[in-house]
Amino acid sequence: MAIDEAIFRARIEGLVPNTIRFYRWLPSAVSVGRFQKVENEVYIENCRRCGVDIVRRVSGGGTVYHDSEGEITYSVIADKESLGTQDVAVIYRKICGGLIEALKILGLNAGFSPGSERQCPNIIINGRKISGSAQAHSGNVVLQHGTLLVDVDLNRMFTLLKVPWAKSVADVVCVAQNKITSLRHELGAAPKIEEVYSALKAGFKKALGIEISEDTLTDYEISLSKKLRDEKYSSDRWNFEGKI
Repeated sequence: MAIDEAIFRARIEGLVPNTIRFYRWLPSAVSVGRFQKVENEVYIENCRRCGVDIVRRVSGGGTVYHDSEGEITYSVIADKESLGTQDVAVIYRKICGGLIEALKILGLNAGFSPGSERQCPNIIINGRKISGSAQAHSGNVVLQHGTLLVDVDLNRMFTLLKVPWAKSVADVVCVAQNKITSLRHELGAAPKIEEVYSALKAGFKKALGIEISEDTLTDYEISLSKKLRDEKYSSDRWNFEGKI
């Protein structure tokens, strides 16, 4: 999360170009939305017992479990002129188009769900969610990041995430099985991570009509991300209270 924010700030200051990033979490983690209360969303002790980190994002949206093996996270940091719109809903649809094209390359027909007042837009296959997203905005720059489920362990997910109406994990899993899917479930086997990365790059290139060149973080981004990691994202004050 510190790296995502560092790229976001560097783009705002005009120090770096528009950036697409793919990454995974180690150890597994739960990320909460910018304005959420951790105690309402997460079984904190279960996370600690399982060695799962808890971190607050700068973006809105709901709480997400990021499994170290079963998920790829993407982030897009870009100025709105490049995206051709100031409209938040249109930005979601445009960026999510990159994932939809990637899924098509992998052999899957996915669609865009615009979400609702209580849920950010997401991507569905046969009515089941395979990717969720969230945004942060500053001036003319947007950060959109989200998930792509390669595999999913619903029992583990809902041992960590609270669902207010549920009396047990089994209650949630029974419902979630019809609402959440993964590449493994849809394809019958989990594809190689390198294959998914390749599809994502090609998918964003096609959907956004852009050229992509691989690069590394600048010295500024590295320095800022370390500062943010140490002073913000390692802080219980930020992660549990949303205060800097």
